[in-house]
Amino acid sequence: MNKKCVGIIGLGSYVPQRIMTNKELEQRMDTSDQWIVERTGIHERRVAAENESTSDLATKAAQKALEDAKLSAAEIDLIIVATASPDMVFPATACVVQENIKAVNAAAFDISAVCSGFLYALITGSQFIKAGMYRKVLVIGAETLSRFTDWSDRNTGMLFGDGAGAAVLGETPEGYGILGVDLGADGGGAELLKIPAGGSRHPATNETILQKQHFIHMNGNEVFKFAVKVMGETTLKALKNANLTASDITYLVPHQANIRIIQSAAKRLGMPMEKVVVNINKYGNTSAASIPIALDEAVKSGTIKSGDIVALAGFGGGLTWASSIMKWCK
Repeated sequence: MNKKCVGIIGLGSYVPQRIMTNKELEQRMDTSDQWIVERTGIHERRVAAENESTSDLATKAAQKALEDAKLSAAEIDLIIVATASPDMVFPATACVVQENIKAVNAAAFDISAVCSGFLYALITGSQFIKAGMYRKVLVIGAETLSRFTDWSDRNTGMLFGDGAGAAVLGETPEGYGILGVDLGADGGGAELLKIPAGGSRHPATNETILQKQHFIHMNGNEVFKFAVKVMGETTLKALKNANLTASDITYLVPHQANIRIIQSAAKRLGMPMEKVVVNINKYGNTSAASIPIALDEAVKSGTIKSGDIVALAGFGGGLTWASSIMKWCK
C-alpha cells in the first residue's frame, strides 16, 4: 500500500489596509528610516484596525485559501490556527474562525510556537491526513502583534506587523507535496523572547501594566545568533529527510524576521538571493503569518510553479524551529 502524499492544495493571505512606515516610527522612538532598513530590511508594516482581531485576519485568509482550493468550508475536517496573539486566552482562535467560515464539520485548535507556528501547524495537520483520520485540513498563521508591541521600544518597536496566511492541506499526486520535515525546540532559551505577563505566572495587575510586561520583550543579540545558526541547520535536516540536497531547492521561503538572518541562511545553503522569497520590506515580521503570506505571494505571482522544490524554514520564541521541503503541485 502506497503512503499518502500530502501537500498544499489551496493558499490565501490577508494583510490589514493601514500601512505604518519607518518615517512614522521616527516620531515615536529614537530611530531613523535608514537605521531600520540597514539593520532589518523593513521599510513598512501593516497594522490591524481597531475593530480587527487575529480571528478576523485569519478568517479572511482562510476564505481565500478555500476559494483557491475550490472547496466549501463544510468540506474541512480540521482547523489549526498558529498564533502568539490570540483573540482571547480561551477559547481557541481556531474555534472563532470555524464559526466565522461555517466549517460545521471541523475540529479546531490553536498551536503556540510563535514564528515557527505555521510550520508546526502544517506538519501537524499533514499527519492527520497521512494517518487517514482526516481528508482536508485548514492551517492558518495569523497575528496582530501590533497589540503587543511597545512602539517606544527601539529594540522591538520597528520589527512587527500584522497579517494572516492560510493553506488547505490534502492528498497530492505521488511524489508531490511534503517530502521531508524537521521540528525542534530549546526551552532553555525561553527567556530570550517572550511576553512576560498575562498568563498564570504573572497575571495582569496595575503593576504589570505600568511595567510594560504585556509587550514583547526580546534579547535581540542572542535571538539573532540563534536564528543565524538554526535556519540553515533545520533546512538541511529536512532536506536530508527528503533525500535531497540544498542544490535541489528551487526556492527558499524563510520566516521574514530580519534581512540579515535571511541572507545568512541563504549563504549557509549556497543559494543566491534570487532564489529566496523576501517580502519583509513590505510587512515586517508577522510571526506565524510570515511564511504563508510570502508563499502565497510567490505562488500567485507565478514565481513558484508546479514541480518546483520549495523549502520553508522558520524559527521563533520557545525557542523553536521548523522546516518543510515540498514539491509544489499547484
